[in-house]
Amino acid sequence: MSGEKGGTQSENKPDVVRYVDGFLSMLAGERNASPHTVRAYERELHGFADFVVGKFGANAAVGSIEHQHIRAYLGELYGNGLSKASVARALAAIRSWFKWLARQGLVEQSPAALVATPKLPKHLPRVPTIEEMNRVVESAADNFAAWPERDRVIFELLYGCGIRNAELVGIDLGDIHWANEAILVSGKGRKERYVPLGDAAAQALRRYLPLREKILAEARNGAGKSSPALLLNLRLRGDCRLTTRSVGRIVKHIALAHGLPADVHPHTLRHAFGTHMLEEGADLRAIQELLGHERLSTTQRYTQLTVGQVAAVYDRTHPRAK
Repeated sequence: MSGEKGGTQSENKPDVVRYVDGFLSMLAGERNASPHTVRAYERELHGFADFVVGKFGANAAVGSIEHQHIRAYLGELYGNGLSKASVARALAAIRSWFKWLARQGLVEQSPAALVATPKLPKHLPRVPTIEEMNRVVESAADNFAAWPERDRVIFELLYGCGIRNAELVGIDLGDIHWANEAILVSGKGRKERYVPLGDAAAQALRRYLPLREKILAEARNGAGKSSPALLLNLRLRGDCRLTTRSVGRIVKHIALAHGLPADVHPHTLRHAFGTHMLEEGADLRAIQELLGHERLSTTQRYTQLTVGQVAAVYDRTHPRAK
């Protein structure tokens, strides 16, 4: 492959593996994909590359891979006990790879385009009601919270701003623009956008920030510690920044304590944000902008949620539905 570097180690790799590595480098470099996205593609594509090399040898050419081979690989994944959703993710990664190979002139066309995506069961995630969300958010700083003031900020920003978990933990102090009543967040593909800072979230931040500064100042026996991160982990480990995994545990713990189901996670609050705004009359394109969705079709999922809820009310209350 022209332009590749890496010396003998790269040259000793089968072509199919080298082309996977080239695609992953493009994702991380040109497309600014997040490390999480790159790892996901790496897992799926190296699995497929290993399959190709195992079946056809180290000299297998990418141009000789046909749709039957991809179907055989997906069949192997099913045989290993993977779900339809997992198989669909693997196929999506393979399709993206072949599109890149075609753009590089390494294959004439993508054989993955001839492979049908596994049909997934359609189910709408259960979104808490406005009343349920208000109850949980307003109670986030009670005795169930490890750090009440910080945990209230977590709920206010996830539900009040509709941001993603990764966007939340990535917020630095300098990203809060008090004069403009907005927060700068870095979304997927490192795309930045501003989200409004509502009154309730601003109040929660003002209660939390002095305590944050006090805890940092008292760290290490009074020597002090600094961190740009807005949300700190309680023990000030590493760079002190709270992790997405910790946010997930905090959200689930507090939500369960206040009567929400066990499947609640940070993204549930984001779904609730979009659904409740739509229910209250917000324009779909405005919601798209706030959520940072690249495509309106992604935002339209929230219309499906609302229609589903309306249908449930109809079935429960209309005499002709019974």
